Amino acid sequence: MDKKLLDILVCPVSKAPLVYDKERQELKCKASRLAYPIRDGIPVMLESEARQMANDEEA
Repeated sequence: MDKKLLDILVCPVSKAPLVYDKERQELKCKASRLAYPIRDGIPVMLESEARQMANDEEA
């Protein structure tokens, strides 16, 4: 994930910063508890495509 892109992107729901999860290829938001997938190197920043993070899952 490009560091410059990660610095620009925010959660479309909460407008909070995102954390890159390299293992799961996701961008996670602590505030909204949503994880956005990265497909073919492109973040899919749609709420309808995001998965709800489990309560015990770290962002």
